[in-house]
Order: sequence, then C-alpha cells, then structure tokens
Amino acid sequence: MTEDGEIRAQLEARLGHRFERPELLQTALAHPSFAHETDGTRGNERLELLGDAVLGLVVAELLYAGRPDWNEGDLTRARAALVNARSLAARARSLDLGAFVRLGRTEQRTGGATKDSILCNVFEAVLGAVHLDAGLGEARAFVERVFGDDLLRAPTAARDAKTRLQEWAHAQLHETPTYRSVRDSGIDEDAERFEVEVWIAGEAWARGMGRTKRQAEQAAAESAYARAELTP
Repeated sequence: MTEDGEIRAQLEARLGHRFERPELLQTALAHPSFAHETDGTRGNERLELLGDAVLGLVVAELLYAGRPDWNEGDLTRARAALVNARSLAARARSLDLGAFVRLGRTEQRTGGATKDSILCNVFEAVLGAVHLDAGLGEARAFVERVFGDDLLRAPTAARDAKTRLQEWAHAQLHETPTYRSVRDSGIDEDAERFEVEVWIAGEAWARGMGRTKRQAEQAAAESAYARAELTP
C-alpha cells in the first residue's frame, strides 16, 4: 500500500466508512487555500455546501424520530445547538481531521488545522463526500456514530452567543452590546474574511473572525461572554 493509501485507510477507519471513490475524500480534505496554490480550484467548498445541507436534514430527522415529545421550537433549537460551528469543530477534533486536512502555506503557518472555522468546514465536506460516495443512508449512519447520545441530550433551550451576551449585559450592566466591523479581506474563500469587535458600555470587550459577518459577530460574542462569566 502506498503512503497515501495508508493515510486514507487510517482516516477511513476513524470515519467508519471505506470510500469506493477515494477522490471524494481527497477533495473533502483540500482546503481552498491549498487548492488555490496547487491547481487553482476551490477545494472542498462545494462538498462543504452539500454536507451542510445533508447534516441539517439528517439531524432534524433523527431528532424528529428520537424526541416525539418535542415541538417545532424544541427541535429547531436542538438542531442549532448540534450543528453550529463550535459543535462541528469538536466533532472534527474527535475524528482528528486536523491531522488530515491539506492547507495552503499561510494557513499552515497560522495554525489552520486547529481553527474552529476550518475544522467545521472540513467536517461538513467529509459528510458531503460520504453522501455522494454511498448515499443518504450511510451519511445518516455516519452522523449517528459521530453525534451519538448527544442527539437525545440536545438542549431544548439553546441560545446563540449573541443572545446570551445580550441577556447578561442587560441584566448586569443595563447596556446593549453593539458590533463594529474591523476588517474585511474581500476574499470570498477566506475563513476569517470578517473581523468584528463587540462593545459594551463604551468598552471593546472582544473580537471575533469568520467567513461571514454573522459568524464573526457570533465568535466575538462567544469570547465576550466567556469574559463576562469571569467578571464579578
């Protein structure tokens, strides 16, 4: 077996799926920064889009079947808690996807393999690859393996970081957080295109980055909320 074959076999063992079309897995692991430097393509972006759609469908279906007592709002909040970037990055780490993702030189230098945004995207791309390789049934089985009992323990009142921060700021400081754009690289495939600062009571509390402005705001709110929890 070649070195590439051995690496693929290691990852397939972690994923619990052997690819009939290994080129799909190869594409799923190619971050846009790597693809741009090597062959001028967009890497795993298309698979990421597909995987995101498959994940939303499968998680909603599994929650619907597993929690017949939940209403629409419960299901929506539970799904959001399971498929957000932080959650997906954690699943990617559990599979050690950071050791297999291929990055461009700049991302390698800046620790791209440990970034939540990149790990989240590669997880979705791998799921998209599994779906194309073996169909929705195998994709569903993959999601069930990776999420396990969390599908039944999903919180029914999950709130996003901006909501949690606003509730804290209102209760403790009688202030409403505001968000200011700091930087926009203008590069569509940049996982950290936008940088946003969150301000509370005239003070900059934290910064966050993301592919979209909304993701950057959520990241900033997450950091600010972590600081808030340490604030007397």
